Amino acid sequence: MTVTVDDRIEREVYVPAPIDRVWRVLTTPEHIRVWYAPGGCEIDPHPGGRLRFRWDEHGEFHGQVERAVPDTLFRFRLALEPDHAPSGPGEATLVEFALSPEGQGTRLRLAESGIRALAVPDDAKAKHAEYATLSWTSALEELAAIAAASHN
Repeated sequence: MTVTVDDRIEREVYVPAPIDRVWRVLTTPEHIRVWYAPGGCEIDPHPGGRLRFRWDEHGEFHGQVERAVPDTLFRFRLALEPDHAPSGPGEATLVEFALSPEGQGTRLRLAESGIRALAVPDDAKAKHAEYATLSWTSALEELAAIAAASHN
């Protein structure tokens, strides 16, 4: 049986808040703990900076910031396996958040790519893609709600 694996997950959300507010919610640990990593977060939002996201049920996931342009773009590599810093090809995906002004608010686009290049069997890649799609969808909804509520 052949397993079809999506290489890229894309989601977007409109946030009724100014772009600088959305950037803060996206890149500061106190906010990330609420919308994405309830077990805690450490982040150095500069190129080459390390990041760690923690979940009680999944462990701690390590990553490295590739690009951070305030109010515009936040890109990082995120390890597939918990408690393991990605050190080579096939060990991480690329996660990118792009922000753009739209009306009185902000359009936030997420893409996670490199799933097919992961050094795991196709069924594990497919499972990752399925889980990541659900978790990013709910995380973006939560992020948007936090940014909008904080703005009012």
